[in-house]
Amino acid sequence: MDADAFTWIGICAGSLTTISFYPQLVKTWKTRVTKDISLAMFLLFCCGLLLWITYGILQKDIPIIMTNIATFILAFPILVMKLKYK
Repeated sequence: MDADAFTWIGICAGSLTTISFYPQLVKTWKTRVTKDISLAMFLLFCCGLLLWITYGILQKDIPIIMTNIATFILAFPILVMKLKYK
């Protein structure tokens, strides 16, 4: 398998895990109910995403950078709503 195939596997894997946050974001946005969302988990997760983005930039790894930025864009608003709608 060549490097391009590995890159596409990474992009597909990252895209699926990123998209998985969309339903939670929509549900939280519509209902404004966050009582069952773990604040600690989302704080740690968003910090981890920022570290992955940094790692991706340092490694010049586009799939890591792109998928983690996209995931952060979906996860961070959930964290903000969790803080706002306790």
